[in-house]
Amino acid sequence: HLATPAPVLPLALIANVRLLNSGFRIRHSIHNGVTKTSLLSSHNICSGAERTWIKPAGFDTGVKTYNSLTKQKEPLVLAQERIATWYSCGPTVYDHAHLGHACSYVRFDILQRILSRIFEINVIHVMVITDIDDKIIQRSLEQNISPTVLARMHEEEFKRDMQALRVLPPAVYMRVTDNIPQIVAFIKRIIGNGHAYVTSQGNVYFDTQSIGNRYGKLVNLGGIVGELGAQDKRDPRDFALWKASKPHEPHWESPWGQGRPGWHIECSTIASSVFGSQLDIHSGGIDLAFPHHENEIAQSEAYHQCEQWGNYFLHSGHLHLKGSVEKMSKSLKNYVTIKDFLKSYTANEFRLFCLLTRYRSAIDYSDASMSEARSTLSTISAFCHNAQAYMQGHLQCQPIEEGILWERLSATQSSVRKALADDFDTPKTVDAIMSLIHHGNCQLQPTAKVDGPRSPAVFGAMLSYVREIMDVFGVDLLDRKEVHDSSGVLNNVVEELVHFRSEVRKFALSVEDQAPQDPLTGSEIQKRHPQPDRVPLLNACDAFRNNLAPLGVHIKDRGTNSTWEITRRGETRKN
Repeated sequence: HLATPAPVLPLALIANVRLLNSGFRIRHSIHNGVTKTSLLSSHNICSGAERTWIKPAGFDTGVKTYNSLTKQKEPLVLAQERIATWYSCGPTVYDHAHLGHACSYVRFDILQRILSRIFEINVIHVMVITDIDDKIIQRSLEQNISPTVLARMHEEEFKRDMQALRVLPPAVYMRVTDNIPQIVAFIKRIIGNGHAYVTSQGNVYFDTQSIGNRYGKLVNLGGIVGELGAQDKRDPRDFALWKASKPHEPHWESPWGQGRPGWHIECSTIASSVFGSQLDIHSGGIDLAFPHHENEIAQSEAYHQCEQWGNYFLHSGHLHLKGSVEKMSKSLKNYVTIKDFLKSYTANEFRLFCLLTRYRSAIDYSDASMSEARSTLSTISAFCHNAQAYMQGHLQCQPIEEGILWERLSATQSSVRKALADDFDTPKTVDAIMSLIHHGNCQLQPTAKVDGPRSPAVFGAMLSYVREIMDVFGVDLLDRKEVHDSSGVLNNVVEELVHFRSEVRKFALSVEDQAPQDPLTGSEIQKRHPQPDRVPLLNACDAFRNNLAPLGVHIKDRGTNSTWEITRRGETRKN
């Protein structure tokens, strides 16, 4: 790239002098026509007393979770007994949600389910829908539709995608545009508290210097890049609370003129409007830690004048395409939409895929990793089927070593709870479940001759537990819909059944070798009939066809050949 001279920015130079005096070194660079400044700290600015995490007082859940504020596992202590207030950053609704988004939402859905079902915590979850944003405005101009219409379309699509993945909805979704008056009032108080300033251009910025070393609770600001494109900022780290309106953009009235909210202020306002000055848990993807969550903390604590607004920040790892170091994202055009993904895989399989890694770890998406998830789910389902068959007396086995299985079940229940209390360790939990299933399968070996008592109760207990823990994770082993939705498998099964039936019908319809003939014409005197001992086979084939029809499988006999079709609401599949 050819070097270009940096623009003359007097305010930026003044800010640089201040930063140098406070122990920062300055490095300038040009990127995409915007001057960037790296703030290189000459000391560890995260070690100040102002950033010491304050352990909450209240109800100890017995769970330890990794807290991004301390960079280590901490006991999860809630302000109210068995009630967790939880805020999460929702989607910016300008395009289709992709698998990277789904991974984060499914992972945190699993964590909330664990808290609710295993540790009996009432999780009050609020999620924001960002329905006004630079990207929404740009996309609406490209498509020549209003930003509101664009946002509503993708909001509804997002909710359908989440439902398809069995992500439990929050207690409430809250849109940014429904909370503009609250946002304006929130900004006014921050200004009144001395932590924000209004510029001559009608912008309002948060004054990061006003809070000293308290800025940087989540990240070490050494090397953090600030944009100096806006010349009315005092400090490159300052961020917009209110943006003055531009031509052809949506805008709202405010004491500072027409404009719209900055990106970060929406979350602080909405979370505070529901939960007040104290928040137990805040979650989001790791890419949101800076600047979004960092700025949320700064403006929320400036508004409430408190030392610690959010007690726990939980961040999920990125989803990568196998072999790529880049996260899945729209800007890189390396994404798979949720709708397209669900054409090949099920919600159960995706949840298993997420369960096989820690929620805060990066995760590689590939056909191989999805095959592993599918295989794991298949093993679990097969065990459930065999255990049920044994209980019903359809599967005959040698006498079961019942005591061993009861012990294994008890040990598994204990180890699962322990693993989940340790920062929601789902991989270890799945390993424990698969070990239990292995020991069950070892004793479910079919045999022709049964000698001794049966032990259905222990398999009933194992079956119930496996189903229950999978249901906690949102994996529904009893969901028949997913069986139908696996269209390729269903088609192959029906095809084989109909082919087998056709072969039986051909055999049943075969006639006697010799029929009486007219001596003059040589033609058969009477119509040939199936051999009498094969009529029951023909009747059974007819009954099979008739019984499948109410289930949506329709077989039509055409001579000795047959065709079939599956009919379901809004869908027909034929052969």
